[in-house]
Amino acid sequence: MSALVAGLELILQWQPILLILGGVVLGIILGAIPGLTATMGVALLLPLTFNMEPINGIAMLVGVYVGGISGGLISAILLGIPGTPSSIATTFDGFPMAREGKADRALGIGITASFIGGAASGILLLAIAPTLARFALKFGPFEYFSLAVFGLTVVVSVSSSSLVKGLIAGVMGVLLTAIGPDPINSLPRYTFGIYQLEVGFDLTASLLGLLAISQVLLEARTRESPYVYQPEEMKNFLPSLGELAASTVNFIRSTLIGVFIGALPGVGGSIASLLAYDQAKKSSKTPEKFGTGHQEGLIASESANNAMTGGAMITMLALGIPGDAVTAILLGAFMIHGLRPGPLLFKDQSHFVYGVIIAFFIANIAMFIVETGAIRLFIKVLQIPKYILLPVILVMCALGAFAINNRVFDIWVTFGFGLLGYLMERKGFPTGPMVLGFILGPLMEVNLRVGLMTSGGDVMPFFTRPISALLLALAVFSIWFALKQQKKSAQTGGAGY
Repeated sequence: MSALVAGLELILQWQPILLILGGVVLGIILGAIPGLTATMGVALLLPLTFNMEPINGIAMLVGVYVGGISGGLISAILLGIPGTPSSIATTFDGFPMAREGKADRALGIGITASFIGGAASGILLLAIAPTLARFALKFGPFEYFSLAVFGLTVVVSVSSSSLVKGLIAGVMGVLLTAIGPDPINSLPRYTFGIYQLEVGFDLTASLLGLLAISQVLLEARTRESPYVYQPEEMKNFLPSLGELAASTVNFIRSTLIGVFIGALPGVGGSIASLLAYDQAKKSSKTPEKFGTGHQEGLIASESANNAMTGGAMITMLALGIPGDAVTAILLGAFMIHGLRPGPLLFKDQSHFVYGVIIAFFIANIAMFIVETGAIRLFIKVLQIPKYILLPVILVMCALGAFAINNRVFDIWVTFGFGLLGYLMERKGFPTGPMVLGFILGPLMEVNLRVGLMTSGGDVMPFFTRPISALLLALAVFSIWFALKQQKKSAQTGGAGY
């Protein structure tokens, strides 16, 4: 308690509070613009912290982190274009809600779910950081491979229109990740003599194409309206306490998934939100509503991807191991100021650790206040005519793709994948499974090969190690359950195969 009080005294001053608020605002802006992620924002601001007090600089970066992850929901809901990879699942139900004229309602639900997921992960960060971090270290290559296999079962959930086409798209995504350097020995593969392909397709550039450029092309085809769509008059956009209480199980399940996935080094928020969405759909009494503008899907995605931030900070603070790219930069910020995250930091600088955790809480509160206060401003995006809005989106996607690696080739990758995504949607092939394959392909390949090298080619550890076996069993059960639900839906006149 004394360390907690000292942490409060450290952070509850005007300088860190203003820096957190400024960081949150900047993060929201970066998160809402496709291609400009929280990682980029934290990396750009890191040099500014060199001459700051340690708590001030790190508090500002935490604000950018929280704001950047949540900000992705704005473009995901309004335009069907995820601002960050973590917001991919948000488009599944957020954009259909907005198309029905309920953009304000979708934003209100998404922002509230973001806040609850982030705040709940902060509580877990405060309570069980060392314990959860030590458990996360039990994950080796066998467990990571099984987690990737389990993650691929989400293909069934996001392919409700045609399971066969969804599986084809998912396999295409996995195969495309094989282009570029071999993850073990770095030898180039499948480059066909094109030297730019020797580093492969950048994930963010590819996702911008599949999810943003394809959506722009689809919108450009429709001439009946000069706008993407017109929102209805704003009413009560925040969910009521009764609605929140009715979704308690969804909040808890999605938050725990987000925290756990966040605590696993190198996995990421996109997998957390997709897994949470999948489990929410499988647990729902009305799974056929998912993908049509169902608030439970929106709650699952946003709770999980914001809870992931707290999970990533658990591993970083408790063990000094970054959970994702942003916490890797935060780890660098700590070390620049002479602080080494890990057990000794909890022992020797406990007041500083609690100050950072409190800054995380304040950042989530600031995120909720800023985003709810700016909903009317966000809605005004929908009043911009297509002939202005769509070219601006194209330019922002091109800038975002270039800014990742400063390569013009990435711009061509973005537009190439955009055309591919457009053709897939026209022919009834969902892009969601391809995105999932693109995200999980490298995780699966690397850990399969490392696991086989570790075991001398023996596959049995994948099935005999308890956590790995449990994840594979969950994958089999998940596929069986989803196929059963789809068969039932097809028999009652719902989606087919």
